[in-house]
Amino acid sequence: MIVRSRPEDAGLVTSLALKLWDGHDFEELKAEMAEVISGEDSAVFMFFDGEIPGGFAQCSLRRDYVEGTSTSPVGYLEGIYVDEQYRRRGVAASLLKSCEDWAKERGCTEFASDCELKNAESLQFHLKCGFSEANRIICFRKELEDDKRRNIASGNAAICDR
Repeated sequence: MIVRSRPEDAGLVTSLALKLWDGHDFEELKAEMAEVISGEDSAVFMFFDGEIPGGFAQCSLRRDYVEGTSTSPVGYLEGIYVDEQYRRRGVAASLLKSCEDWAKERGCTEFASDCELKNAESLQFHLKCGFSEANRIICFRKELEDDKRRNIASGNAAICDR
């Protein structure tokens, strides 16, 4: 059974979300999930096997530019997870469909998602569910250094000038 999460489900959703996004603090992620569940532009759907939670999908409306799309807002799959014992049984596709229907109800004509380049399982899931690849990117970040540290590292500047 697929149901839309309510604020009181935040702890259950968080328990599943930690399996997807490990390394987060339970209480911090629970507070974030409670906010997402209650948000006007976001939703979380859960799969239950009887009383047992076995998966979730988080979606949102994005109004900024979404790679490969031409409309706004765009429905966006922020994350999806299904426990191992429920995989290959249509649970993830049902969760995704709930997210897509939610986005359509809000006027969206496009739905998007992403995954890490190295996540072949997620790539296959998306392709099997009707997504087409829009682009591949590698994102970069760096910490901004104070002037003293920058002078020490200035030997690297010549490499950047190429």
